[in-house]
Amino acid sequence: MSKRTRLFCEISPACYAISVLKETFKRHIKDLLSKEKIAATIGTEELPNIVFAHNSNMIKRAKGVDLTLQENKAVNIKLACSKLNRIIVRPGEVFSFWKTVGKDTKKKGYKEGRVMRKDGLVPGIGGGLCNLANTIHLLVLHSPLEVFEFHSHSDALAPDEGMRVPFSAGTSVSYNYIDYRFKNTTDQDIQLLLWCEGEILCAELRSERAFPWSYRLVEENHHFKREEDKYYRISKIYKEISETATANVLDQELVLDNHSEVLYDYALIPQDQIRDD
Repeated sequence: MSKRTRLFCEISPACYAISVLKETFKRHIKDLLSKEKIAATIGTEELPNIVFAHNSNMIKRAKGVDLTLQENKAVNIKLACSKLNRIIVRPGEVFSFWKTVGKDTKKKGYKEGRVMRKDGLVPGIGGGLCNLANTIHLLVLHSPLEVFEFHSHSDALAPDEGMRVPFSAGTSVSYNYIDYRFKNTTDQDIQLLLWCEGEILCAELRSERAFPWSYRLVEENHHFKREEDKYYRISKIYKEISETATANVLDQELVLDNHSEVLYDYALIPQDQIRDD
């Protein structure tokens, strides 16, 4: 078998940094040429209708999980929430995570959390913001809004805490070329509320009035499987759309064919969830 040629970004840390600068510059140019209007209005009041709400613990305490990086992640999420909270996305506008949050730098107070690299999870400034982007994605999936840009990474970064929540992780962001964006394709304003209460990240998607549909995420065939010398989380996650007035299911669409490499201690995988087939 022939040896794979290394990419330029894999040669050295300096080459990786150059590649990042190149991609960042390309995104700036792309945005300058784009005709899409990016949402930039921070509301002074909260819109009245709650479309979907979700709370999650920002700090995982488990064997093999670095608590300092987890606490730093919470700091990073709080800083980003201060930029995102109450943003209004008007009809036709596009929400951009990085256009709203801005660059996550040490000077702004961001700390080292866990970030994804080709060689796995490593400490990095701004680490943990993927969790925040994923929470926003979870809200959007429970609405008629259109996901405009989405990048995925493994959703098996740490052992599950309690009941499994589909899309509890898996959304990747990295300034600024790996962004999370959605478009308001409805006829009314929508609003994101994002704030922290202690170690809890609180999130709400609001609108001017209720939509005639409701949404639910359904995960099927969830299990872990060994492939050669690695384990993977495998499942299919669907978005179920129902008519609110009657609860009749109108449609079901596949939103993720999940095949995520497990990036924590394999001994912590529940044995009853491992399959050989």
